[in-house]
Amino acid sequence: MAYYAAPLLKLIEQFERLPGIGHKTAQRLAFFILNGTQEQADQFARAIVEAKKSMHCCKICQNLTDAEVCGICSNPSRDSSIICVVEDPRDVVAFERTRDYNGLYHVLHGVISPMDGIGPEQLKIKELLARIKNGGVKEIIMATNPDVEGEATAMYVSRLVKPLGVKVTRIAYGLPAGGELEYADEVTLLKALEGRSEI
Repeated sequence: MAYYAAPLLKLIEQFERLPGIGHKTAQRLAFFILNGTQEQADQFARAIVEAKKSMHCCKICQNLTDAEVCGICSNPSRDSSIICVVEDPRDVVAFERTRDYNGLYHVLHGVISPMDGIGPEQLKIKELLARIKNGGVKEIIMATNPDVEGEATAMYVSRLVKPLGVKVTRIAYGLPAGGELEYADEVTLLKALEGRSEI
């Protein structure tokens, strides 16, 4: 690493801290920034600083927003009786891309993971319970990932919600569209069979 000047090395190291970015990609990104104009570098730096300063959690659903209440929660045409509970703000984007879901969301900002030291108190669960207790919610859709932590979190939240008289459902999962049966693992095939529907 001695062949890099200190500022370049520092820039590469910062890019390497990003998820999914290895050393070679970090190097490419650093050289891309340095080969651009000073104005481009300033715009990039300003965009990071401004996003970090202005983005925060929506006071209702905990999704990221630059307003007090996000655009989804403030939209009167959304069905406020259904709340889809997701792990991450990126999951909201994934559901919105379907253009088929018209309810509201609640972002937990993670999952219960004792191995990583994340318990229920680190998640936005009490905010979800407060929303339900305010009334008007008929269904909670648990849309956490179908892994051990996601399943554990879905079960934990459902045990807290059911006594409040709200229906709790879990998104179905199984085979991806365009996938081949021979490459699917046993758990995926089992879930696909359990979630089958009439045609």
